[in-house]
Amino acid sequence: MRIAVFGGSFNPPHPGHVRAARAACEALRPDKLIVIPAADPPHKALPACSPGPEERLYLTRLAFSAMPEAEVSDIEILRSGESYTADTVAQLQAAYPGADIILIVGTDMLLYFEKWNHFRWLLNNVTVAALSREDGDSREISEYSAYLREEYGANVLFVDSPPLPMSSSQLRELLRARSGADVLAPEVYGRIIKTRDYGAKPQFSWLREHAYGMLKPGRIAHVKGCEAQAVSLARRWGADADSAAEAAILHDITKKLVLSEQLLLCGKYGIIVDSLEAESAKLLHARTGAALARDLFGIPDDIYDAIRWHTTGRPAMALLEKIIYLADYIEPNRDFEELESLRRLSYTNIDEAMALGLKLSLKDLRAYDVRPHGATVSALEYYEGAAETAAE
Repeated sequence: MRIAVFGGSFNPPHPGHVRAARAACEALRPDKLIVIPAADPPHKALPACSPGPEERLYLTRLAFSAMPEAEVSDIEILRSGESYTADTVAQLQAAYPGADIILIVGTDMLLYFEKWNHFRWLLNNVTVAALSREDGDSREISEYSAYLREEYGANVLFVDSPPLPMSSSQLRELLRARSGADVLAPEVYGRIIKTRDYGAKPQFSWLREHAYGMLKPGRIAHVKGCEAQAVSLARRWGADADSAAEAAILHDITKKLVLSEQLLLCGKYGIIVDSLEAESAKLLHARTGAALARDLFGIPDDIYDAIRWHTTGRPAMALLEKIIYLADYIEPNRDFEELESLRRLSYTNIDEAMALGLKLSLKDLRAYDVRPHGATVSALEYYEGAAETAAE
């Protein structure tokens, strides 16, 4: 039995890893391919914001789900201590007596093989299959492979494989820069955005696609307008424009749900509702939208709060909360009396704009004989008081 072993930190796993495994399998024709994420790589410390070993195992299984012949093993996750390949090979020998084990390695790992723990024992017990990782590294691999054969009697094979389009470190940089959605497998990218590992932030095109898919078609124009207005206000008042855009894109993702569906989400996320909210889907969509956005997209607290309070407002709102509240109110598709006054104030005095917006909201509710939420009443009192204090 021939067992090919493909190990690594897979931090994160990406299609290049899968392509390399496929190339190795085509060249080596093993009976079994085992992919093994390292729990604690001894050769290098994992960078900050990396997920724990169990999460990397989960991501690796997602990445290799497109390759059913690959078995993603938790053998090193379950073993305590640093993840030495010699220990893993010994475990595999015990599990598969008499099997020929082929160790798949990239150029970066092969070229310092003599620094591996128990490297002589490894060279006597496995076949090493060296993969090309960079354009033009075939000669370097060939020369070092010949050296290992001559010096240690190693069985080293050369596997011609296409170079990886990028390294995991380059991919981590993309994730931090709101990119990478078109590089990673969709399931892997979605999971990383959900957990926000690697300091990842969602690529806006990806986020819009997912958010718009949760809206009624007629609401998309409003959300687009709200995003544009939120970014403009953020730039005017010195807030983070990307956070404003993210909050605006997601602020209405549960708007289309009827009251019974809203209440089901409240139960799922442990949202305690008051008597007024229990009868109003309009009030609840801000709360359920924030909770769902955190669950699906891993939003941080400031974006959560901006979505949570964009309908009622509250006293002493954070800057991002005020921006989303006003952007929702004054986006280009809106048309109501005093709109231009509210737009002008939003760019000249944001607290006075909040007072006017809340006043108009209460006026509209009373016109339809709808009881306002206590948070809106308290917010208006707060911002009217702030305006009076500023005028003194």
